[in-house]
Amino acid sequence: MVISALPPLLPRVDAILILDGEGNRLAGKYYGDFLTSTSSSPSTTDEEKEPSSKPNLTVEDLRSSFERQLQTKIQGIAARPDAAEVITVNNKTAVFCGGTAHGATPSGSGGDVRVVHVGPNTESELLLAYLCEGMYEALGHLMGGQTDRNMVLDNLELVFLLIDEHCDGGIILEVDANKLAGSVLLRDEEENGDMMNGAGAGAEQAAAGGQAGGMPAMNGFSAAGFNIGMGARGLQSGDITIAQAFRQAKAQIIAGLSNPEGM
Repeated sequence: MVISALPPLLPRVDAILILDGEGNRLAGKYYGDFLTSTSSSPSTTDEEKEPSSKPNLTVEDLRSSFERQLQTKIQGIAARPDAAEVITVNNKTAVFCGGTAHGATPSGSGGDVRVVHVGPNTESELLLAYLCEGMYEALGHLMGGQTDRNMVLDNLELVFLLIDEHCDGGIILEVDANKLAGSVLLRDEEENGDMMNGAGAGAEQAAAGGQAGGMPAMNGFSAAGFNIGMGARGLQSGDITIAQAFRQAKAQIIAGLSNPEGM
């Protein structure tokens, strides 16, 4: 008897998009063969059947066209964080969370941003909805519950890190919202730590050069450290996310340690 070794059932997606209330892409990634080249365009629509109007379509043109079609179907629909809505666009299954209904304004505990997962029409709608709900919840954690356009644009680095932690090459890596948010914050701190270490070394050199030239450090802080500290203190506590709060505290500590003799 021959037993075939079946590959593990890994959920896959064709695209992950973060859209604002007007359907503009704030962040996102396309995977596999879906809209990654001009030869991988989806089934043609009436808009795309006019080569004379757009003789040289680019990949970005194809993506923009797909996102406009997506927006026409989801605009005015508000999907709860725990109940993703499902639609079909260009023979693809799309599920989304977030958004606002017609005539409604974003609530104080949410926003107009939508998280959209696009998958093949053979993929389970329930599975895609589960993936989308997990990422939307993680996005809410990172944005402090304010999933509006401005907050997302101010924290695009965290949003792209979230997409990478959630999915790699179209294969889903993690769905749990708490684990996703924790992984994003950890990676963000590691990357900022490397940058701060480089800045701290430069600050020490600058302080040594200033003292050798007869220019004392400012109250025990080098010029670079002072600027870092001021930049961090310039943030309003009511407008920062968890990751920004971590960066603020870390910047102040490094600024104080840049010249230990003055402390």
